[in-house]
Amino acid sequence: MSDLFEGHLIEGHRPLVAILRGVQPDEVVGIGRALIDAGFGIIEVPLNSPDPLVSIKALHNEFGGRAIIGAGTVLTVEEVDAVAHAGGRLIVSPDMKPAVIKRTGERGALSFPGVFTPTEAFAALDAGAHALKFFPASLHGPDGIKAIKAVLPPQLKVLAVGGVDAGNVGKWLAAGTDGFGIGSGVYRKGHTKDDVAREAQTFVEAYDAATG
Repeated sequence: MSDLFEGHLIEGHRPLVAILRGVQPDEVVGIGRALIDAGFGIIEVPLNSPDPLVSIKALHNEFGGRAIIGAGTVLTVEEVDAVAHAGGRLIVSPDMKPAVIKRTGERGALSFPGVFTPTEAFAALDAGAHALKFFPASLHGPDGIKAIKAVLPPQLKVLAVGGVDAGNVGKWLAAGTDGFGIGSGVYRKGHTKDDVAREAQTFVEAYDAATG
């Protein structure tokens, strides 16, 4: 874990995961470039997007040396294999399945499973998760995340997904959240790369201001 995380960073990147739900393969490289130029270094294409493996492969081919590229909404071991074959190095799930976490580790990818309770969090760690995604974080709020994190290993990185925006990022960080998965705050279906660049820069500036 020490090789993966250094301070606030994940492999040298801010712990900000851009979630490109609904992105089209013919636009994904331009959007990816806008995100990376704005300061995002981790990009997730959910598997319920159009031709997601095509988008993941395109991002990997173009930015694999500059960013961590992977998939979200990964629900099965077979999907882990498909994402790895496309070049994805990050597996994000809305739930916590030990078999998916274990297979992710076997493929040399990073496992960020979705959890909601301390029981799920510890089960995910036992299975080999690298970090935890609290989802939907909006139902916990910053105080709920703070309470759960108090019983987790101090070195464990926790990301909040859902209910986070540039205006409240400081509250989440003050509660002990380490990073964020950001969907509609940086990309929505129909967004142009210019829209994404503007939204991403706003979020990065808010994160940098909150972390000093």
